[in-house]
Amino acid sequence: MSFVKKYFKIFVGAAVLLLTLIVFFFVQRSCDLETGMLKNWLAAPMDRRIAAAQIITGADKNIDILVACIDKMASLPDSSEMAIRDAASLCHTGIQMKDNL
Repeated sequence: MSFVKKYFKIFVGAAVLLLTLIVFFFVQRSCDLETGMLKNWLAAPMDRRIAAAQIITGADKNIDILVACIDKMASLPDSSEMAIRDAASLCHTGIQMKDNL
């Protein structure tokens, strides 16, 4: 009987450890778009993208162009590790330069 109890405790311990790792993985995955990477950008709904673009740039002007620019950057190969705030800054600077011409 002690043989069964011993292996049952090991099995329960391994299950708890596995469950903890899975929960930790999902908690790390859910992040704000303002501080996230471009790999999370395209998976987010459009209203979250618009809100994140407004928060990052602090502007309401040309948000649709800004979101489209970040969408384009997120769809480029090897861009998944770029920060969203960096992409938004590049796009916002480009829009400002275009407006000043």
